[in-house]
Amino acid sequence: MSKLQLTSVKVVDEMFDEFKINSIRNKFNLQKLVNRSIDLYNQDEDFRKKIHNHTKLVETNSNL
Repeated sequence: MSKLQLTSVKVVDEMFDEFKINSIRNKFNLQKLVNRSIDLYNQDEDFRKKIHNHTKLVETNSNL
């Protein structure tokens, strides 16, 4: 098994609340989302571009 890196991040409350509801419905969790997203980000240039160009977030102090 791979080594795991413990991190902490701040997320927008409203988005995380919605994620919690959706993740329960779909039997999914934040760790799976983050690991899969990181893998796609590293491996898939189209995904990376999509993430870089995503601007539908509310601006906060955390450089979303």
